[in-house]
Amino acid sequence: MTAQRPITLLIAALGGEGGGVLTNWLVNAAEDAGFPVQSTSIPGVAQRTGATTYYIEIYPVQIAALNGKRPVLALTPGVGDIDIAVASELLEAGRAVAGGFVTPNRTHVIASLSRFYAMDEKTAMGDGRFDTDKLIAVINDNAHDALLFDMAKLAAEAGSIISAVMLGAIAGSHRLPLTVEQLEAAIRADGKAVDSNLRGFRAGLETARARSVEETQPTPPLPVKKNARLTLAGLEDEVMRDLPAAAHQFAIEGVRRLTAYQSVAYARLYLDRLAAIAQADAQSGAQGKLLKETARHLAVRMSFEDVVRVAQAKIEPSRMARIARDELRVKDEPFSVHDFLKPGIEELCQLLPPFLARPIIRLAERRGWLGKVYFGMEINSTSVFGYLRFATLAKLRAIRPYGYRYALEQAQLTGWLALIAEAAQRSPAFALEVVECARLIKGYGDTYTRGLHNYQTIETRIVRPALAGDIPLARAADAVASARTAALVDPEGESLARCLAEIERQTHLPIAAE
Repeated sequence: MTAQRPITLLIAALGGEGGGVLTNWLVNAAEDAGFPVQSTSIPGVAQRTGATTYYIEIYPVQIAALNGKRPVLALTPGVGDIDIAVASELLEAGRAVAGGFVTPNRTHVIASLSRFYAMDEKTAMGDGRFDTDKLIAVINDNAHDALLFDMAKLAAEAGSIISAVMLGAIAGSHRLPLTVEQLEAAIRADGKAVDSNLRGFRAGLETARARSVEETQPTPPLPVKKNARLTLAGLEDEVMRDLPAAAHQFAIEGVRRLTAYQSVAYARLYLDRLAAIAQADAQSGAQGKLLKETARHLAVRMSFEDVVRVAQAKIEPSRMARIARDELRVKDEPFSVHDFLKPGIEELCQLLPPFLARPIIRLAERRGWLGKVYFGMEINSTSVFGYLRFATLAKLRAIRPYGYRYALEQAQLTGWLALIAEAAQRSPAFALEVVECARLIKGYGDTYTRGLHNYQTIETRIVRPALAGDIPLARAADAVASARTAALVDPEGESLARCLAEIERQTHLPIAAE
């Protein structure tokens, strides 16, 4: 027995994802195969601040071969002592790394690329999401090897719980003394949703097997298509061909997002705008970072939240499927979804031609109605009438380019991109901070108005004075970052006002008041 050590598994699963079911499958399969096995669990915290963790030890020698002896198995995982770490969500895999449970000399990581955002991410005033690329890099750098794929998507396609997909991936890793047939028998013996869970199991198994085959085969070169027609595929080829590699991921996602949001022609405008930034990036020596960040933020800003976009989101089939699957947990039972909306005067004027919208908004401003007068409504989006209301509004995207909000957004975007190009000629670091200011402008209604006001304040009182030479560029980059952080922490503007006053005091330069 001293020549053997237990195989250790650490499983992290969110509430309702069947982590306990997965543990029972593994324990039952090991017991039926005659191996000593032990498991324990540590409950997670509510409101998505941590997953429930399950720890399993399997001694890889059958009880019959131990001559009456029994191994002593641990109840808690040891740092640096985990053979297989499994996570149903990417951040939970990152937590396992941070806890020291993933080590390069031992641990095989199996994790889902899907995200269910933590409370700290959701409550942040800006984009509080953890960087997915950094999480993946951390996992790959610290693991012996890793299998990362979208388990939630496979589970949805199979109609199973995500734990069944996790079990299939574990089986495909070939790191347990259990066969595929033994694990399938554990699912059957459980007797619950057997058919769907077997489908999920096989989906995870096939993904693990396919990944091992891919790793042994060279990746063929991406073909270059010469297609003069304006198509999404053609734009994606153009990105791969003409833009630096650092920007490929965001630029491709950008053209896909904007094609779905408006049209291929609108995605073409996106790439035309990026071309000028690509030139500024190359001339400033930013090594693609300026273009990458601009591609990310420009795609978001060009797909601004207007009444058409809200209507599109309300009737999106994936939304109804998510509500039924994740929130209501129903299958064939009828349900209804009631959306509560409160548009203001500016929202109602968004699709009007500018020559009509401007006088209405000016009148509302003089009367003190802006930000005070709203039109509350409740719409049953699962009813025929409610669905048709949203669908009709969503169809109005064809007239979006002729509306007041579109003209306003395009003018603001043109000015922002011009500032980035001008700043890049002086300092790439300063230009990057100007790019990041796009994080302030988001949402719609009061949220959008406050964010836009804060952005314009930073532009007027820091960015433009710096470009005019009134503030040293090295100081200006830090000043913009500080002001932007203050605005994100307190969107009402009080923290921003204090930050600007401190910048004025430190630079001993007057910052023009609004």
